[in-house]
Amino acid sequence: MKIKAKLVDQTGLERIITRVSHEILERNRGTNNLILIGMRTRGEFVAKRIFDKIKEIEHIEIPLGVLDVTLYRDDFRKRLKQPEVSVTNITFSIDEKDVILIDDVLYSGRTVRAALDALMDLGRPSTIQLCVLVDRGHRELPIRPDYVGKNTPTSINEEVKVKLKEVDNEDGIYLIDTTKEE
Repeated sequence: MKIKAKLVDQTGLERIITRVSHEILERNRGTNNLILIGMRTRGEFVAKRIFDKIKEIEHIEIPLGVLDVTLYRDDFRKRLKQPEVSVTNITFSIDEKDVILIDDVLYSGRTVRAALDALMDLGRPSTIQLCVLVDRGHRELPIRPDYVGKNTPTSINEEVKVKLKEVDNEDGIYLIDTTKEE
């Protein structure tokens, strides 16, 4: 893994979480009908940070859930011999709610499409809004985020790696060169 650039440090990530949390509250006029759902793995930790920031701002806890989309992906049979399935943890109704679906990086849009399918199996929300830390482009499906922490156009030989303390023992967003050396 060859790091080309550190795009965001810990302080920058904290600023992104704060800004996106305010944008969510502003667009939805508060927390009245709002629920947050983070996508496994890093999306769930981003969602928890947004949850904590909204609680700090509004002094109220809103429902927070975690969604695993492994079995909904259209490529898991091709990529994984035995898929690693985690637990979806949504203990509340999503019917008629404004769902904020949260992930770390938006790339092709296929994971988000899988998440939409999974959510529809759980209920019928009023709206589903997409929040991502990084939008790196290269969409294969017509999916557009409502909230973006950072737009980072990438080449086909680049990847965006989000590191979070909860998983990686550090906070940061990196641009990685995936070119194979000969």
